[in-house]
This record gives sequence, C-alpha cells and structure tokens, in this order.
Amino acid sequence: MNIRETLSKVDHTLLNVDSTWEQIKELCEDAMRYETASVCIPPSFVKRAKEFVGARMKVCTVIGFPNGYATTAAKVFETEDAVNNGADEIDMVINVGALKEGNIALVGKEIRAVKDACGGRILKVIIETCLLTDEEKITMCRLVTDAGADFIKTSTGFSKGGATFGDVRLMKAHIGPQVKVKASGGIGSLEDAAEFIRLGSARLGTSRIVKIMKAREER
Repeated sequence: MNIRETLSKVDHTLLNVDSTWEQIKELCEDAMRYETASVCIPPSFVKRAKEFVGARMKVCTVIGFPNGYATTAAKVFETEDAVNNGADEIDMVINVGALKEGNIALVGKEIRAVKDACGGRILKVIIETCLLTDEEKITMCRLVTDAGADFIKTSTGFSKGGATFGDVRLMKAHIGPQVKVKASGGIGSLEDAAEFIRLGSARLGTSRIVKIMKAREER
C-alpha cells in the first residue's frame, strides 16, 4: 500500500483540551492537502470548520468524549447539535461502566439512539479497548453490529492505552459484515499504519501520519 492510500484512510485528528481555531484550521488545511478521509475535531469547532472546508473535506467530531459516562440524552443532544452544525461523521464513546456491570441493554440502546440522531451519517463507536477484557470486546462487537453502527473504534487516545494489532484482529473476527474497524491511539509510524490496515482497519485515528509527510517534504 502506498502512502496516498494510507492517507486516504486517516481521520486527521486534533482533540487536545487546549486546541485553538488556528490549530484546527491548520489541521483542516493539511487534511485537504494530503486528502485524508476526514478531520476529527472537538464539537465546539465543527460549525466553523465545516464552513471553512465545505465539501472539500469530511468533518468528524466526538460525542461523550473522552469518558463516555454522560447520559444517553446528553449524547443524543450532542449528536443532534453536531449534525446541525455540519458534522459528517460521529465518533461516540460507550458507557464503559455500564458494560462492566453487565448492563448490556443500556449500552446497546444508547448506540442505537445515537445512530438514529446521526440522521444517516457515519457512526463510529469507541469502546476503549485498554479498559476491557477480550470477552467484553467481543460483546461490544456484537452490540455495535446489532445496533447498526458503521464502525467499531478501539480507543479515545486519552486513557491507559491505544490501538493494538491484537485488538484489531479480535474485532475484525467478531463484527458483522457491515461493520468496519477504526484503529486509534498511538499510531506513530507509517509501518504501524500499514500493519493496522493489513489487519483490517478501514480507518486510522491519528495526527502523526500527516506530520510525517510534512517532515519529509521539509527536508
């Protein structure tokens, strides 16, 4: 796989607490220049970013981020607000605590509610793999599939760990045929990116791949 194909699978991401509009604008410019799949940015920047990029770039934002323990009603409101502001894709964080205590019905119902609020837009479900057992990851593969979400995503990048090759293998083996995998968190090299794609990741959440390309061009 060449570098352009890799870039086409990247959600070029900036979700730092201290992110500024100038940084988000630069992220958008770089995403358009390198033709990434989308920019993934905080909800407060969605409207401004969409007005800036128009149809030239997909705008993705995060819901219930990064901890996932907002109520379902809050996540639905966040999603509707993001869609109204121009978001093309939604990445939501599950309620990990509910999963841990066995409240599977709540987790599944919440994913379905957010999917409905997306209005046909792509929904990626962040399950925070570093906090889950393999059994819980498999349960989430089933719930994401049954809820009709488009992607299952490994990580927020704000917890104890990010994407691993093993988690992508496991998720790819247990999701339904209509669900795709997004690997996110800690993807720091072209070699890692290529391996995640080879293992079945259809998207990569990272800022580093574009930075590597920029550094190469500046030499």
